Amino acid sequence: MSGIDDLELLIQGMSPRLNEGCYVWATVRTIPMGVTPVATIVEDEGISIVIDLATATNLRLVHEFPSAWITLQVHSALDAVGLTATFATALADAGISCNAVAGAKHDHLFVPYDERHRALEVLAEVIG
Repeated sequence: MSGIDDLELLIQGMSPRLNEGCYVWATVRTIPMGVTPVATIVEDEGISIVIDLATATNLRLVHEFPSAWITLQVHSALDAVGLTATFATALADAGISCNAVAGAKHDHLFVPYDERHRALEVLAEVIG
């Protein structure tokens, strides 16, 4: 199944879910043995990974942006237009930073950990 591409259906079906834990961003040369990041991207400076704070602390990794991880449970098509702009604009208007990562099935939002509950409220307002 390729996912939903109708913006109205995407917004109505977002069903944001707050994943448990605090997540941080780190840059590494190689992914440490036994670590399964929730997101990775290869950049010129190294591999950016998103992992839970406890793991980053235990490994003594330099990390930043303590984040809450919110999953939009709607199955969004990778070529859908407007969903990212919709939630990013709403969060920006509320003064909440958001780093969005698209998976093959869902969009994942990383917002400041201390703003996680307010971010969920903003997303609920978008849904209506």
